[in-house]
Amino acid sequence: MTSYRQPGVVLTDRRFTVPLDHTDPGGEQLELYGREVAAAARPAEELPWLLYLEGGPGCGARRFAGAQAWLGRAVRDYRVLLLDQRGTGLSTPQNRQTLARHTTPQAQADHLAHFRADSIVRDCEIIRAELTGGAPWSVLGQSFGGFCATHYLSTAPEGLREVFITGGLPSLDGHADDVYRAAYPRMRRKAEAHYARYPQDVARARRIAAHLAEHPTTLPGGHTLTTEAFQSLGILLGGGDGSHQLHYLLEDAFIRTGTGHQLSDAFQEAVRAQLSFAARPLYAVLHEAIYGQDKRPTAWSAERVRAEFPQFDAAAALAGDDPLLFTGETVHPWHFETDPALRPLREAAEILAARSDWTPLYDAGRLAANEVPVAAAVYHDDLYVDTAHSLDTARAVRGLRTWVTDEYEHDGLRASGRRVLDRLIALVQGEI
Repeated sequence: MTSYRQPGVVLTDRRFTVPLDHTDPGGEQLELYGREVAAAARPAEELPWLLYLEGGPGCGARRFAGAQAWLGRAVRDYRVLLLDQRGTGLSTPQNRQTLARHTTPQAQADHLAHFRADSIVRDCEIIRAELTGGAPWSVLGQSFGGFCATHYLSTAPEGLREVFITGGLPSLDGHADDVYRAAYPRMRRKAEAHYARYPQDVARARRIAAHLAEHPTTLPGGHTLTTEAFQSLGILLGGGDGSHQLHYLLEDAFIRTGTGHQLSDAFQEAVRAQLSFAARPLYAVLHEAIYGQDKRPTAWSAERVRAEFPQFDAAAALAGDDPLLFTGETVHPWHFETDPALRPLREAAEILAARSDWTPLYDAGRLAANEVPVAAAVYHDDLYVDTAHSLDTARAVRGLRTWVTDEYEHDGLRASGRRVLDRLIALVQGEI
């Protein structure tokens, strides 16, 4: 193990070995990476462990510089493990380069089916036994990390001391179609709120979309920017400062050249950085699979459900006077055509979309009998996770305490500094 210091903390690199398939412990193995974090003033003190599960799917644990945001609050009471979930970060990454060793799309899909919340939680139980000697630990789940924490409560509550969830209480039995039927109206509200804040962006977005409708653009690195891909920049609107980021992105899209106006290099590079899945391909490949559990295929749910909301049709908006609506938190088949990081995985993604033998993720009976202290921050009108679904689940988990707030968007854990985690700790400990 290697230890090193950053402002206010001591970090230790840890590595673990787990089976790809937990039903075949002697088969293929994966290496997992976790970053242990302790307060610099007391690095050797015996403190309870707090496992952090990042959002996603497919995102490695956040890389902090010292005791930033909630981490500074956490190390006051805990020894923290920032875990790169299987397939992410430094944990045997899964992407077009590594998956090429599987010679057929079916083999790729079968391999990727082992990267959902159920496998992640079983990984956590192996790690817990190694780090705590079998003692329960605390879990903090952000977004998809909260989905994993809810699965943890359903399948291995004996491993949990307490659970904190932020923006990540999933529907227990909803199909992906239910998730997206609830999501598109939220996307519309977020887009309309953005235009109310920045009315000049109505014309800017329409101009960019009209240009792309006639001139699909190849971005640096080979990414194809279509009108639909441009609309997906609405994913920014789920963050606290996302509307401002989108505004600044749109304001200098065009540059005057000797042959007329063109999309500027600066705009193209900024868009590429926002839209590329090169750093998190599992987010796209498994995005709908995280909802699969009822013997029904997800079958490109976001794409099918979008057709039920014609307001998002860019061509119709441009033919009339309506503002162009942005989307976000949705993955579509065309992502696997426009993004060079995803193109080699297109056939595997099709197979996963057609898969119908997913195992259940949540046990309503065990959650109804829950004895683990749980607190959840639910963000009012969260773009990424439906508030009504979250509150239904909160009522289904015995003893779960909620903090419903409109002060923050989906990134409240990070954006609030220490406040969100401090509030959840106080809820679990009965201080409020």
